[in-house]
Amino acid sequence: MFSTDSEIKNIEIEYYQIPLAEVLTDAMHGDHTHFELILCRVRCQDGFEGVGYTYTGGRGGRAIYSLLKDELTPFMLGQNASRIEYLNEQMNLHLHYVGRGGLVSFAVSAVDIALWDIRCKRLNQPLWCVAGGANNKTKAYAGGIDLNFSKEKLLNNIKNYLAQGFNAVKIKVGHADYRIDIERIAAVRELIGPDVKFMIDANYSLTIDQAIMLANAVQQYDITWFEEPTIPDDYLGYARIADNTDIPIAMGENLHTIYEFGYAIAQSKLSFLQPDASNIGGITTWLRVANLAQANNLTVCSHGMHELHVSLMASQSNAGYLEVHSFPIDKYTTCPIKLDQGLAVAPMSAGHGVEFDMDLLTPHRITL
Repeated sequence: MFSTDSEIKNIEIEYYQIPLAEVLTDAMHGDHTHFELILCRVRCQDGFEGVGYTYTGGRGGRAIYSLLKDELTPFMLGQNASRIEYLNEQMNLHLHYVGRGGLVSFAVSAVDIALWDIRCKRLNQPLWCVAGGANNKTKAYAGGIDLNFSKEKLLNNIKNYLAQGFNAVKIKVGHADYRIDIERIAAVRELIGPDVKFMIDANYSLTIDQAIMLANAVQQYDITWFEEPTIPDDYLGYARIADNTDIPIAMGENLHTIYEFGYAIAQSKLSFLQPDASNIGGITTWLRVANLAQANNLTVCSHGMHELHVSLMASQSNAGYLEVHSFPIDKYTTCPIKLDQGLAVAPMSAGHGVEFDMDLLTPHRITL
């Protein structure tokens, strides 16, 4: 018999603009001065509450807030919070005609993450255990947004990553003069030595020919992956790049549906998939991508929001590397990321383990 205990009684949406300590730049999005955080608090009839959220690089957050407040909140009130996978599908169908993927996926993500928080709290289990249970730790790398850094500042930044305990690092590429990228890559490899994993990320700023040229020019520096060399929509273009370099290719942060990941797996000859639970429809869709990756003998990684993804990555047997992102969402939580011999440790508390420190967060709230 259906119980009303799990019925969604109340939903609250909050919008924040959080300044970055310094301007961070990549080749496609330009300067980042702040990031946006949109919180979704879901409360059930019996008092269980979950917190979901999504983020942006500084644009579009108000639109996501509106979708959550004006569209998804009235749609979700009265629903059974336990029916997560079903509700994920229904939210997408509810707004499918006006927004397949894109901003709708961000909004659905926030609700879905809150529902998973409730599911885990009801079970009195941490997310890593409920989502798959493979481990409570995962490999991790420090993902810099550093295209505007001088070479000296770039190297100092890498030294800081190593001092924090990271044994894998990533830098941005995509300078107008590709020789600058080559020089910076060579300098980083010389600094970190042969044993530290090293990734590069172009933020889809290059043409196919430019990407092939850069990949072949830096192949000697033992690059673990070349991330988003060109636009994510060109699935066959990725395959051309993969066919013309020995460096493994990674992408996924700009794919917003399970179907897009299906096309990428079938056509792009990727080695690493990088779903982001904040923009793909939440934990539900992230896990579907992880299962799809495993079925195709691929490695699943993550993009952004490392304070949540650490639990998802740890839970999967085919996990690659957690990105510890330059947008420090976790600095506004009660449990910032922790490393143990280079491995990121998932929270053990019941729920998804992301508890925001409202004393730190509230000053950045914007009333809409």
